Amino acid sequence: MLNWLRARLGWHGPATRPIPEPLWQATLARHPFLSSLVHDERVRLRDLSARFLSTKEFHGAHGLVVTDAMAIAVAAQACLPLLHLGRPDAPETALRWYDDFVGIVLQPGEVLAHREVVDEQGIVHHYDEVLAGEAMEGGPVMLSWHDVATAGEAAEAGYNVVIHEFVHKIDLRDGAADGCPPLPAGFLGTASARAAREAWLQAWQAEYERFREQVIIAERFGGTPTWLDPYGAEALDEFFAVACEAYFVNRPRFAQDFAALLPLLDGFFRP
Repeated sequence: MLNWLRARLGWHGPATRPIPEPLWQATLARHPFLSSLVHDERVRLRDLSARFLSTKEFHGAHGLVVTDAMAIAVAAQACLPLLHLGRPDAPETALRWYDDFVGIVLQPGEVLAHREVVDEQGIVHHYDEVLAGEAMEGGPVMLSWHDVATAGEAAEAGYNVVIHEFVHKIDLRDGAADGCPPLPAGFLGTASARAAREAWLQAWQAEYERFREQVIIAERFGGTPTWLDPYGAEALDEFFAVACEAYFVNRPRFAQDFAALLPLLDGFFRP
């Protein structure tokens, strides 16, 4: 398992060689949203992916054997949001967004998670949730390989489980899953980091409420289904992750439906 990664990259050390050309070209061919990047972006993404692979450990659950091609597919999609982050002269700095964990668990398909929550009255509620992925604060990332493997076809619908979960990791960098990643002072002309955060949340909350209303109308009253995954109506942080996956894999359609969010995402992911 992962023989090339261990032999070519060095499992516990920095990447010293690029991802082999056949493996990289096969990855691009399966993911149009990667192959459509301009040349310089593809070169940078390949380098970031190799560095990412040298710092992470993949585990297959329920007998799933993780191959080099599978690991590279995950790495390339996980690194797409980092493409323009970090210092231009030090691409490895972009990977600091993901330095709070090492393990990536690939499940053959979706998993059933048993949940327990306590409401405001102190009553404990138990329920089951079907998951295609999960990002744990300070812990590993779990992904359904079926969903990863079909990412190329799912891009038209704006769906991408890898980007979704890794955007959660970016959101969690300040310790809160609230749909607002750490923003620098002066972001989009704001006077301070606090002002940037307030402006960000105000814009996202408005779009979230609009989207949530569309989902309610569609699900309860037979309205037109939303293009964006309705799971985004669960909470603001989920809306942020769902919006980001669509932004990266189908930008034209995202820009059409969420024009108000486009400058915010461009400002953050393409500073």
